Amino acid sequence: MRKRSTTAAGGLLTLALAGLAVAAPPAPQPGQGVVASQDDYRIHGGDSLLVGVYDDPKMPPTPMVVTPDGKITFPIIGVVVAGGKTPEQLRTEIESKLKKYVTEPVVTVTVQEVKGNIAYVIGQVSKPGPIVMNPAVNVLQALSVVGGGNPYAKMDGIIIIRNAPGGQRVLNFHYGQVASGKNLEQNVQLEAGDVVVVP
Repeated sequence: MRKRSTTAAGGLLTLALAGLAVAAPPAPQPGQGVVASQDDYRIHGGDSLLVGVYDDPKMPPTPMVVTPDGKITFPIIGVVVAGGKTPEQLRTEIESKLKKYVTEPVVTVTVQEVKGNIAYVIGQVSKPGPIVMNPAVNVLQALSVVGGGNPYAKMDGIIIIRNAPGGQRVLNFHYGQVASGKNLEQNVQLEAGDVVVVP
C-alpha cells in the first residue's frame, strides 16, 4: 500500500512540475514604474532616468526623459546616446566623458519609469492596448496581462509583428501548442514596439 501511495504522489508531483514548465510567471502590470532589474534592462526612447554626479551640487540627480532616438543631454558633455544601453553602461560612459572636466566623478543612473519599453496586444482580447514590459515579457505573459482571448479569438492564429532592420517580420504563435508544452520556442520574449495580433 505504501509503495502505491508513493507512486501516486510522484505522479502528481510530475504533473505539477509539467504544469509549472508551461505556465508563465506573473507578468508586470501596465504602468509599473521603477524597473525590476537595473542590471539587465536596456534603455528605450521614452524612458525616464534620474542621472547625476554624487556629492556634486552643480550636477545633482536630475530627471531626464530619453528622446525617441535614444538620447539624453547631460551638463558639460552634451548629448549622450542612452538607448540600447544598460544603466551601468550609460553610467560608465558618462563618467569617462566627465573625467576631462571633473576629478573622479561618481555618476548615478537610475531608471525611474519604463514608458519606452512598450508592446501592444490588439484584436480579440479582453483588454487590448499597450503593455509596459518591466523589464521583459513573453507572449504568454502579454496575453495574461490583457485578460486572454475573448470567445471569438482564434488563439492558434496569433501573430507577432516586429520591426527589423530589413523591414517588418511576422512571428507565428499557436497558443494550443505552447499551452500543451510543445514548440515553446514560439513563446518569444517581446521587444519594444512589437504588436501581438489576436485574430
